[in-house]
Amino acid sequence: MTPSDAALGPEKLPNSIVLIGPMAVGKTTLGLELARQLGRDFIDSDQQIENQHGKIAEIFASRGEAWFRQVEARCVAQLLAQSKPFVLSLGGGAVLDTGTQQLLSAHTVVYLSASSDHVRARLLRSTNRPLLQSEDPVARWEKLLKDRACVYQRLADLTLEIEDHKASELARLIIDQLSRTVQGESNE
Repeated sequence: MTPSDAALGPEKLPNSIVLIGPMAVGKTTLGLELARQLGRDFIDSDQQIENQHGKIAEIFASRGEAWFRQVEARCVAQLLAQSKPFVLSLGGGAVLDTGTQQLLSAHTVVYLSASSDHVRARLLRSTNRPLLQSEDPVARWEKLLKDRACVYQRLADLTLEIEDHKASELARLIIDQLSRTVQGESNE
């Protein structure tokens, strides 16, 4: 029997699954695939912010990071208040807000982890990430990860190393892992 055969159906999984992790690890790509496999809505918090306030790089340039983080925290709180099952991808720094951390405790959180070698190409070609606008965006990414890794790890119900896996494989892994967790809880 494969792990998928033992898994419970998507209807038994937690209402919301929140993907966290550093920039460029593929939270949006994986979130879209996970939502597709579960038959749920996908929401990207950065996209929601851009829909309401404009490009994030422009927000950072005109209003600053502190203002952006306030807007981000309000947006995430509104998204997490939804009752319909969904998959949510958070921006890399969203977890720094203590209110967001508290809200996440009521949801299933999946931390996507990757090495800088794995995301290097994405980082070097990215021009729309304000926190990476430096002479060495890879070193800056590594510093941000070092500063945030303990928060990601503490909030995570599940941690996945994403390297060398397709989004479809990772989505299946998440579903299988969460199904086993739910199944284990229901057998207790």
